[in-house]
Amino acid sequence: MNLIKIALLSIFLIGCGNSDKGKAYVTSQKGGVSVIDLNSMEIIEDIKVGAGFPRGVGVTDDGKLLITANKADANLSIINLQTKEIKNIDVGINPEFVRVHEGKVFVSTEPSSKGKPPAKGEMHHDDDDADEDKIPAKVAVVDLAKGEKVREITAGPETEGIEFSKDGTKIIVTNEADNSITIHDYDSGELLKTFSTEPYGLRPRGIKVSPDGNFYVSTLEFSDNFIVLDKEFNHIKTVNTGKSPYGISFNSKGDKLYVAAGRSKTLEVFDGKDFTKINELKTEGKRCWHFTFTPDNKNIMLACGRSDEVLLIDAKTLDIKKRIPVAGIPWGIVTYPKAIGSLDQKENHQGHSHD
Repeated sequence: MNLIKIALLSIFLIGCGNSDKGKAYVTSQKGGVSVIDLNSMEIIEDIKVGAGFPRGVGVTDDGKLLITANKADANLSIINLQTKEIKNIDVGINPEFVRVHEGKVFVSTEPSSKGKPPAKGEMHHDDDDADEDKIPAKVAVVDLAKGEKVREITAGPETEGIEFSKDGTKIIVTNEADNSITIHDYDSGELLKTFSTEPYGLRPRGIKVSPDGNFYVSTLEFSDNFIVLDKEFNHIKTVNTGKSPYGISFNSKGDKLYVAAGRSKTLEVFDGKDFTKINELKTEGKRCWHFTFTPDNKNIMLACGRSDEVLLIDAKTLDIKKRIPVAGIPWGIVTYPKAIGSLDQKENHQGHSHD
């Protein structure tokens, strides 16, 4: 009997050691969604979403729904990962950045975007027709329970990144075309503050709150740096990076900050408190923009659009462990179980009542 108990215990322990590590979901601009099994680090499924060009991607807290922002169709796809049923919801022109929060989807739309960034020295605010270019963008809010768009938040022209304050009372938005970061009331969408990045740099893109809620960081793509703001959205520091930084995220502990500098082909690591540079990885990947940690925080997965691959990187050593081919210009990447990264946040923000 003791031998049987020991055998059963061994089987149980082996089973615990082989627990499912989850999946990563990668949007590709010329394709749909590639599903990567985090156990094998291989693509196991491809999901088509309408006419294509999905960019932003998010997943619900329960892992049942995957959401993509589809440029070609000006809509969101709500994908039931169990049944594979897809529901599409119109949200506006050029939907791009997606955040899923408290049963709602927040997606940036860009009615003034020409589809590609202006060249340096040809910024929208210097153009003769700047007023035409600066059509205010909207952050569309979709209620997943109702299955419909319930409201819009007016932001700046060419809205890009979306973040939430730690206490859940504010939405923070980066606006590329007028070099601003706007802070809005979560419930009403009312504009509370506008922070101009122009004294520090141009074209804000990525935005992230630190896990403790004390800092906000935003990459300034055309100035090859990022800025650090305090919890009241006052400037603390400007930090130089490689060329064209975009994706940015703390690790789950908040003691390190990671920045993907696309044109330098680097993933750079900074101290999460004083923001001094610690390390960098030469990725050799082309247009590596967005990344996520794996749910166990041991690895980083970096989507490189122009080299059609996702890099699997050891989070501790920064060694590239694997290059996973992903066709069709991969753009965004998130995981389930949820992990922190440039497009998502593992930790739940402190809730507040939304009356």
